[in-house]
This record gives sequence, C-alpha cells and structure tokens, in this order.
Amino acid sequence: MALLAIAVLGGCAATQKPQAPSVAVLPPQEEPLLNPYPETDEFLQCVPFARTVSGVEIYGDAWTWWGQAEGRYARGKAPKVGAVLALRKTGRLRLGHVAVVVAQIDERRLLVSHANWGGDSRTRGKIHTRQPVMDVSPANDWSQLRFMNTQGSFGNVYPAHGFIYPAQSVATLTR
Repeated sequence: MALLAIAVLGGCAATQKPQAPSVAVLPPQEEPLLNPYPETDEFLQCVPFARTVSGVEIYGDAWTWWGQAEGRYARGKAPKVGAVLALRKTGRLRLGHVAVVVAQIDERRLLVSHANWGGDSRTRGKIHTRQPVMDVSPANDWSQLRFMNTQGSFGNVYPAHGFIYPAQSVATLTR
C-alpha cells in the first residue's frame, strides 16, 4: 500500500511544463473593437487596411509609417490590442508592412489582422484575420518576428520597428 501511495504521489509531484494556450481556444470576446473594413473583391494593400481598421491616419508606404508617427502618435516596443505593428523595409518587404494587433496570447505571441501578406495568389491582396505572430528577438523586444504561414508553421524572420498606438496620439497626450 505504501508503494502505491508513493507511486501516486510521485505522479502528482512530476512537473510538466504548462502548455501554452492554443490560438484556436481564444474566446471571441478577446477581439478588439476595431473599425470594420468594407467588403470588396479588389486586391487589398496593407496600408489602407491598417489605416481604416486602426484609425491611425498615416499615408504612404508601410516602411514610412514609423517615422511619420513620430510626434503624432505614441510608439513603443510593447504590443497592445489595436496598435499598428510596423515592419521594416527589407529585400523581401520592399515597401515594408503594417498589421493591426487583435489579441495578445502571451509575452512572445500575438494575433494580427492585415492585408496583402503571402507569396501566392491565394494569399496576396487578401485580408488575413487573427494570424499568429511570434517574437523571436533575443531581447524579447518585438524587433524580430515570425508570422505563421498557411501550412501552420512559422516562416522567415522579419525585422520590426515596433508598435504605433492609435488610442494615445501625441495630441491627446499633451492636452
């Protein structure tokens, strides 16, 4: 009997690394109250999508958003629901890219909605909602990111500037 008790208690004492919540189990109420994007059959770009959905009134190529936000909107390295994630210009992203944060899963994972992300006619020019993004930066500062692809794995590493926060524009902060 004592051996049985030790075996049972030993099983209870075993520590397993807790499983991170699956993206699929996030409840719908975690969705932010973002502006709707009108339905269209047209080829969509990331900039008008992010501007409409987030309310961040910046125009021009995605790679210019970070610089244009300076002095107009608060910017930072911490993801917040509703913030615009600004990716840097690279060889693969000649015009940069912007996406809107719709949920934060944990300190290294979030979900974004954005347009015109992907490498083929099934994904380019379309809206992608609740796409998982992982921070892979050594400093955990969201400066290097991987986006989940349609095969369910995380693809290339993309450099990011950070987040542009629409709710706290600089004009609002100084009033």
